[in-house]
Amino acid sequence: MASDHSSSTGELNSDEFKSVDLQLQSSSSHRSISSNTWRASSIKEVGVIELGSKGGVRYGSRKGGSGSMSMSRKEIRDEDSRLVYVNDSVKTNESFEFAGNSVRTSKYSVLTFLPRNLFEQFHRVAYVYFLIIAILNQLPQLAVFGRFASLLPLSLVLLVTAVKDGYEDWRRHRSDQIENNRLACVLVNNVFEQKKWKDIQVGEIIKFSANETIPCDVVLLSTSDPTGVAYIQTINLDGESNLKTRYAKQETLGTREVENIRGVIKCEKPNRNIYGFLGTMEVDQKQVSLGPSNIVLRGCVLKNTSWAVGVVVYTGMETKVMLNNSGAQSKRSHLEARMNKEIILLSFFLAALCSVVSICAGVWLRQHRDELDIMPFYRRKDYSGEDEDNYKYYGWGLEIFFTFLMSIIVFQIMIPIALYISMELVRLGQAYFMIRDDRMYDESTDSRFQCRALNVNEDLGQIKYVFSDKTGTLTENKMEFQYASIFGIDYNGEKTEFYGEEGGYYAQVDGLILRPKMKVHVDMELLRLLKTGNDTNKHIYDFFLALASCNTIVPILVDTSNPDEKLIDYQGESPDEQALVYAAAAYGFMLIERTSGHIVVDILGDRQRFNVLGMHEFDSDRKRMSVILGCSDSTVKVFVKGADTTMFNVIDKSKNTDIVTATESHLHAYSSVGLRTLVMGMKGLSSHEFEQWRSSYEAATNSLMGRARLLRKVAINLETNLSILGASGIEDKLQEGVPEAIESLRMANIKVWVLTGDKQETAISIGYSSKLLTSKMTQIIINNNSTESCRRSLEEALIISRKAITSGENASLLALIIDGTSLVYILDSELEEQLFELASKCAVVLCCRVAPLQKAGIVMLIKKRTDDLTLAIGDGANDVSMIQKADVGIGISGQEGRQAVMASDFAMAQFRFLVPLLLVHGHWNYRRMGYMILYNFYRNAVFVLVLFWYVLYTAFTLSTAINEWSSVLYSVIYTSVPTIVVGILDKDLSRTSLLKYPQLYGSGQKQESYNSTLFWLTIADTLWQSIVGFFIPLLAYWKTDIDGPSIGDLWTLAVVFLVNLHLAMDVITWTWIIHASIWGSIVATIICVIIIDVIPILPGYWAIFHLAGDGLFWVCLIGIIVASLIPRLVLKTLVQHYRPSDIQIAGEAEKFGDLMESRSAEIEMNQPHR
Repeated sequence: MASDHSSSTGELNSDEFKSVDLQLQSSSSHRSISSNTWRASSIKEVGVIELGSKGGVRYGSRKGGSGSMSMSRKEIRDEDSRLVYVNDSVKTNESFEFAGNSVRTSKYSVLTFLPRNLFEQFHRVAYVYFLIIAILNQLPQLAVFGRFASLLPLSLVLLVTAVKDGYEDWRRHRSDQIENNRLACVLVNNVFEQKKWKDIQVGEIIKFSANETIPCDVVLLSTSDPTGVAYIQTINLDGESNLKTRYAKQETLGTREVENIRGVIKCEKPNRNIYGFLGTMEVDQKQVSLGPSNIVLRGCVLKNTSWAVGVVVYTGMETKVMLNNSGAQSKRSHLEARMNKEIILLSFFLAALCSVVSICAGVWLRQHRDELDIMPFYRRKDYSGEDEDNYKYYGWGLEIFFTFLMSIIVFQIMIPIALYISMELVRLGQAYFMIRDDRMYDESTDSRFQCRALNVNEDLGQIKYVFSDKTGTLTENKMEFQYASIFGIDYNGEKTEFYGEEGGYYAQVDGLILRPKMKVHVDMELLRLLKTGNDTNKHIYDFFLALASCNTIVPILVDTSNPDEKLIDYQGESPDEQALVYAAAAYGFMLIERTSGHIVVDILGDRQRFNVLGMHEFDSDRKRMSVILGCSDSTVKVFVKGADTTMFNVIDKSKNTDIVTATESHLHAYSSVGLRTLVMGMKGLSSHEFEQWRSSYEAATNSLMGRARLLRKVAINLETNLSILGASGIEDKLQEGVPEAIESLRMANIKVWVLTGDKQETAISIGYSSKLLTSKMTQIIINNNSTESCRRSLEEALIISRKAITSGENASLLALIIDGTSLVYILDSELEEQLFELASKCAVVLCCRVAPLQKAGIVMLIKKRTDDLTLAIGDGANDVSMIQKADVGIGISGQEGRQAVMASDFAMAQFRFLVPLLLVHGHWNYRRMGYMILYNFYRNAVFVLVLFWYVLYTAFTLSTAINEWSSVLYSVIYTSVPTIVVGILDKDLSRTSLLKYPQLYGSGQKQESYNSTLFWLTIADTLWQSIVGFFIPLLAYWKTDIDGPSIGDLWTLAVVFLVNLHLAMDVITWTWIIHASIWGSIVATIICVIIIDVIPILPGYWAIFHLAGDGLFWVCLIGIIVASLIPRLVLKTLVQHYRPSDIQIAGEAEKFGDLMESRSAEIEMNQPHR
């Protein structure tokens, strides 16, 4: 059948073909360098540039990151290179000793732990504040509390954090020790010996076997495969489980005795680009080029290859995987940022209190200056010695200054130090319950929700914009071949699962039956045409041959229960390629073998070998790939596949114009039903054309300067004047629950924007199927190729949107659809403001054909112009930039590796889990954290104000009736545990209600749980409660002989009872743990006060026992609680009765039945303005 197709290709006679084949064998190992290099650079724009980029990145241009290109896209200069002498580690390291292979992920050593950990902790300004307070208290002139007591709160917080950090680092030390002591096979004195990983040096030759992990970055020298190919799995590096091919150079393959290999490698210095490598190797006085296809990285696993040998080029902390071990960007929650502003206000309030005290003290000293020498309880003069000296009196001015500083010490807890540690513990508890939530557990992948950053938990409850990738995020990224357009004919008719007989197509090889692992539905008409075998089928033959050959798929045999039958598992880096190869196999074109130099395809029962004479793999610039095959009939054919936008530019439309037009029509139809499309083309090469390509390719491959640019030029020159073969339609099914999830998010007033690299028709179709778009929506489409046309389109669209709003139409009926080309001219220009205005008026935004940097630019478009919180969710390396730019980044652990997960704040397996994450956990987290912050401000301010009122009645001397130990333990033991427990466990509404009424999520968007109004109301309530708590005992015991420590115990107990009962009033969901924490704290306070009062050396010995025996004590205690809490209770009751919120209405429905349905007039949720 192959002979039927020779007419469409240039022919080579048999001698010429043999010559070509022999010549290409010497360069076959080069065949993937170009493609891998360009793949590296395209992915690097996502994975590397964004990690280190600052504000200077231009999002509008597709080449916005070019200024940050790694060495892999430039020539090697001497100052940017390293020399590695093969099999001579001594010489390699003599001039400059490279890093050893020992890795260290731990942060501390025994000597550095204490200073470094303290240094890191004191990055928090509040800790520095309390350290200064503690130091001031050590000075005799300012000593208010005992020196040890003043150090206790800060010391306790520092100790708890240090223990946590130390335990985590101990685990890292233990992991490092296990890793560094693993064994590898290293060539020592011409014999391979076992050597610990940590002892491996640059320049040494190592050997690794199948299923072994590579201990360092190694340039391949030889493999068990005669052609030098090795298959590796990079799951430990980037999470991708599919096999990838790497090659040893033919020049080193020829030296069968490894110990005799000598040479010098000149390569780039260590860098983070795991997809790029540039170097040269001089061996046997010949210089050969090295690229990404010649290096295997630390952490990769050798698969389907018996053994491989290589020379070490990077070790230890200089390996690419360790250089990338930096984690995700650190983010701070908006709630915490808002809290810091309130803390600044409290600092001014504290300064005001201290100023009042110091000024009043100065006035008092001036008024009583003549009585100070003999005044009881003050007595300025010291008469104990012969000379009459001033006793701790430093003059009027210094006394005022010292009083101010002493006031800060006494009132220090106005700034809540315990709040920071409480927030960390609450976030940890919240993360535990999110991780353990079975509703966010995916059984198919056995993966649970992951919290990779604890500091943005509460932001999950305030999200207004969700930016989502499409492929692998909304869809499964599991491709299934559906339709084919072959030479202008659309084959989308009746489908069947079987080819001929039960089980689908199979091939017989060496007595074994080989079947594809995945079945594909096939078209009955296509099957019939293939079976006829007439000349009209040559286009069908070429089409399926293109599917089977134009790829980087590796066929892997998998055992079955039947020893005479095996399954072929097609491993590849792209799900699209896998789908196409499985489709080709289903139609009888089964790829059964691939090496670096040839492929074997079973074509309708006839095994045919094709020599792979060259290959240019897919890259993001060309958006296509090509393969050059030497066929059995001595012809050379070029098969090309790629995106329609680039393929139609290289197809010769003068030939078969009707076919091209029909194919374009079919592509539009496929896209309209949500299918991913690819176009296939081919051409024949004459011997002269092939020789021209070969010489250009070898020259580009061996070039030391601008290699990538030259290889790209060679590929472009090859991929011209193609004849069209046809197109494919591949279905990427929506994930389970995506339409329902998007509908819930929209009901929660969350705007969902989809940013995808797919073509417009595909994105629109997915928009309809996911319920993102509806038939009632007015679509505003912007596809332009210049700044002026973009400006006109935006102005026209703004007019439409304004008319829709002024005419009373709902803005939720507007959908904006814009492509990446238009964004090139809009982002980073004066048109950005118009785009923002238009997008903010639309309910849905679809961005098609967008580059990774443009995704980040869209996120920044919103962040720079609004305070609304953004969330980005994606699954691939091209989503990393937007994930890092958004306020909250979520990675989908899907089919495209773990780059997105590694850069994210949270990770999950399915898009639908976003609903319980935001609507349930996000709501709970925000509400709990907001309340906890306000409560911490309240409980500390109440205590400080009681101390302040007392100072006003003690001549402003800052003596305090409350025992210093009670002051210290107030924030640590008396009141700290309940707020943490409530912050983790309390629920204002059940999961059922939050999911049933997504509108309830709006409380977080409107900041109902933490805002300026609530802050000032809290301060006012605090002021009232402190007045009641101080003055009731003062008036009750006025003109009695009660001593200071006794009334101090009353104030201590009253405040602790008060703040805990205040908390109990606001608890909605009671559990035994909450009961234990609140009532246990009250009991713990009583016990501590008793213990303090039974210690003879402390003031107030036995005071509590005398006090508690008096009935007036109990009257005061009850009176304080009642009088303090009644106004709060009355105000809450009035607000809930006359101005109930959505949360309160839903809470009543839970307690008293479904009031929404039982009332004659239905209560509607307060719909937020869209």
